[in-house]
Amino acid sequence: MMFRIDRDVLAEAVAWTARSLPARPSVPVLAGMRLEVTGEQQLKLSGFDYEVSAEVTLEPQTGEPGVVLVSGRLLAEITRALPAQPVELVVDGAKAVVTCGSARFTLLTMPVEDYPSLPAMPPAAGRVGSDVFASAVGQVAVAAGKDDTLPMLTGVRMEIAGDTVTLAATDRYRLAVRELKWQPEQPDFEAVAMIPGRTLADTAKALGGTGAEVEIALSSAGGTGEGMIGFSSAGRRTTTRLLDPEFPKYRSLLPTEFSASAELPTASFVEAVKRVALVAERNTPVRLSFRGGEVVLEAGSGDEAQAVEALPVEFDGDEINIAFNHQFLLEGLGAIDSDVARLQFTTPTKPAILTGGKPVDNGAGEDYRYLIMPIRLSG
Repeated sequence: MMFRIDRDVLAEAVAWTARSLPARPSVPVLAGMRLEVTGEQQLKLSGFDYEVSAEVTLEPQTGEPGVVLVSGRLLAEITRALPAQPVELVVDGAKAVVTCGSARFTLLTMPVEDYPSLPAMPPAAGRVGSDVFASAVGQVAVAAGKDDTLPMLTGVRMEIAGDTVTLAATDRYRLAVRELKWQPEQPDFEAVAMIPGRTLADTAKALGGTGAEVEIALSSAGGTGEGMIGFSSAGRRTTTRLLDPEFPKYRSLLPTEFSASAELPTASFVEAVKRVALVAERNTPVRLSFRGGEVVLEAGSGDEAQAVEALPVEFDGDEINIAFNHQFLLEGLGAIDSDVARLQFTTPTKPAILTGGKPVDNGAGEDYRYLIMPIRLSG
């Protein structure tokens, strides 16, 4: 087996495939990356850990059919460091020799026959623009839980109803919901899937720059927790097993009536929160007091360091003093993707809704909503 290919093309493909390789594989062979030159003169790079699979298909300049398995992370480090010249890989017995200009690396190979076969892609369900997909997933995945002892909160729930896809994630302290349009294979297609949040975020980010559409493939078992979902775009494909579909009834958590609302420039708000939060301890909140045409931000108290800053705001409704975890607030502001941040309140102890610009009108006026729980203020 041998192939010759442009260094940048190979390095990007190896890095994308290696991102899903386990850091501590249960079986040593799972740390490998499989490289195959097919009879059609295609180069396929793949990785699989029984949960997530990734495969890239490239067109080498030249190639001789064959297959080899080498350390994926080592190959990624090597290709990233190679000079900007064509790369040639030749299998010589139990070794793979990588040559680029005057640089030469010899890698030990792993037993290909011990490597698991990649799962087949499920049936295609529909397509969506890669940029829209990446943006939507990035907005929602920020609210997914990180506690593996609560697996139902570590995923992103995908609800498909015809040409509308709704993504939702929560860690109990905030909730993110995003609706987007897509092109289903069948007009009346409906499905529900719970996708591991970290895997979905990595996949969306990796496919977001392709400029092509992302095809979403979903197994018929998508509603049972035993299914699989796949994503493919521009010669790249990845699959992952689904989580159990159990998820909180999040729609009942979204307020429909509000006592006050505020609008202010997102960038100014973010910078002010960051400055005030410099004196906030890890678990202490940033306090916001909305009244008249300004909001006063405060952090710290008593004998501790303190910070206060005021910003002009367009405010309508009853005056309100409310407090939030500053990191959760900043992550929500970073996700709205709007020059104007709109906060809507009910009471200081009930969730607030953060959106970009337009008010939410029963979900029709805004396709992204970020619900954030306040921190109760003493006294």
